[in-house]
Amino acid sequence: MEKKIHEFSVVILEDESGGYVAIVPELPGCHTQGDSLDEVVRNVREAIELYLETLSEEEKKELLNRRVVGFQRVRAIA
Repeated sequence: MEKKIHEFSVVILEDESGGYVAIVPELPGCHTQGDSLDEVVRNVREAIELYLETLSEEEKKELLNRRVVGFQRVRAIA
């Protein structure tokens, strides 16, 4: 598969320790953390690239066709 640039949706959450956690919904299990927003963005880019390196061409083709269609806040009683 020819290498090209792909865009991924990334959810960034504030961590209770004061840093940030980044999760990539299109790539199950792909997540990272950082002390600042700049650091977490750098780290998630690296995490995505490393994640993709571990995949077979068939797995990569399947995952690269996934798309996040939106995020919705949902209220629930806790």
